[in-house]
Amino acid sequence: MIEESFSNSQDGKCSSSNKGMVVTAFPDATQAGTDMFSLGGNAVDAACAAALALGVCEPQGSGIGGQSVAILHLNGRTVTIDGSTKAPSLAHTSSFKNETERKRGYKATTIPSTLAVLGYLNEKYGKLSWKTIVQPALNIASSGFRITKLQSFLLKRELENFLQVQTQSGAKYFLKKGKIPFEPGELFIQPDLAATLSEIAIHGYQSMYTGEIASMIDADMRKHGGLLRKEDLAMIPEVIEREPILGTYRGHTIKSLPPPGSGETLLLILAMMEVLPPEVFHKDSPEKYKWRAEILHKAFVFYRQNPRNPNTFHQIDEFEKKLREHASRLISSIQAGERLLGKSIGAEQGKGETTHLSVMDREGNSVGLTQSLNLVYGAKVSTEGLGFLYNNYIEAFQYGKPGHYYNLRPGGIPWPCATPTIVFKNDMPWLVLGSPGSQRIFSSMAQFLSLIIDQKMSIDKAIVHPRIHAEHNGELSLEIDRFEPSVIESLEKKGYRIKAREPYSFYMGGIHAAMKCQSVNGFQGAADIRRDGTAMGN
Repeated sequence: MIEESFSNSQDGKCSSSNKGMVVTAFPDATQAGTDMFSLGGNAVDAACAAALALGVCEPQGSGIGGQSVAILHLNGRTVTIDGSTKAPSLAHTSSFKNETERKRGYKATTIPSTLAVLGYLNEKYGKLSWKTIVQPALNIASSGFRITKLQSFLLKRELENFLQVQTQSGAKYFLKKGKIPFEPGELFIQPDLAATLSEIAIHGYQSMYTGEIASMIDADMRKHGGLLRKEDLAMIPEVIEREPILGTYRGHTIKSLPPPGSGETLLLILAMMEVLPPEVFHKDSPEKYKWRAEILHKAFVFYRQNPRNPNTFHQIDEFEKKLREHASRLISSIQAGERLLGKSIGAEQGKGETTHLSVMDREGNSVGLTQSLNLVYGAKVSTEGLGFLYNNYIEAFQYGKPGHYYNLRPGGIPWPCATPTIVFKNDMPWLVLGSPGSQRIFSSMAQFLSLIIDQKMSIDKAIVHPRIHAEHNGELSLEIDRFEPSVIESLEKKGYRIKAREPYSFYMGGIHAAMKCQSVNGFQGAADIRRDGTAMGN
């Protein structure tokens, strides 16, 4: 029923194919991935090419100045890729005069890891040459792409942040004439970024960290008070393979990103839902959304109160059993009316954005890859001649808690939210998914999975379904015009403060999912209506 009721869409957001599937947040990047299949590449080649292309045509969400993480299933083995960015050696809490310096400008950036991750994946698991993988991104930068309605909106929203940087170096590259947001449909060409990508294609991803590019970054950072140095880059960000975190939901095996990812929170939400009968989630009733809001709220509090050290997380014995026991206790506390509203639980990150892509190939390989600059358009600064934006992950650290694993320190990593995930059926990858949206990632993904598994929706229908997101303080975001008044009334009576979001809100994440069908032939893919993405096979 789930797979049989799927329908292709004319806008390319939902597609089926017999030979693999690529789902990304921008049509040009989706095309870049499927082109790798045509050249004989595997899912890793397609994912790497699409990721590089996204850094060109979706610059608000990612780029070579950011970080990337992934989950892979290749040749029968599942592994996660930790490509966490790290704080520069000069980064201390005393390095920043105010919160603005953490969010915007040269001090806000950490050591970019995206190229190190993609280079590692290409070398170890890809079939095609590095130059072949980079070429689509280079072509897009040289020839340009058309600005979308969403991108124009975001440029207008972030205009002041671009212009408040004293050098306006990011504005020069990403605003028309350095001052005016591009309008939808206008062609955006990036010659300096094309030259940078050409250098990287010829000399390898290492040239970002040890070559002329690194020297240019170092000189620019020194000139403008940034903290990133050539010595930081020369170490080349370490890419760590970690075993996936494992859980189940109503008979489906789920593998996700362990710390420094948020797979644990996703699995906790699913474990809480599984305590309840599936019938609770069958209809869009007030009862369903009251349970969903309470569960998401409890999970959000758990996430903020339990920062995990990725280097010791594997030492937790009987993890799945303990997670299920905790889920049962939380459901009991909901039934008893216990609330945690309004309590202080640490730093209030949560406005971050990112991008996610999902790929499956005909050989049974699967890749879910999430990459980011942190906030939209990152730190809003670029180096003259290089053409890419720096991330602002300094903003995503904890501050003022020296014992906290994600507290800012030299070489430390920021508090993570990424949750690329693979769902298995009959011991084979069935569904690859992930989402942007910071702490809305695990809430949007859990709702999506529940719609598919509990309500038997096809992925094209589940991806457009209305969403909610619960904060720790009792604020509940929802696409308000898409809910019945009885649902809203019942949530307000429960004590939630309703934060109205527009229909198909950008805020509510952007799931990109690929499915290897079990009951019918081929693959299905769905790109979220809330973003600019498409799904395509070959």
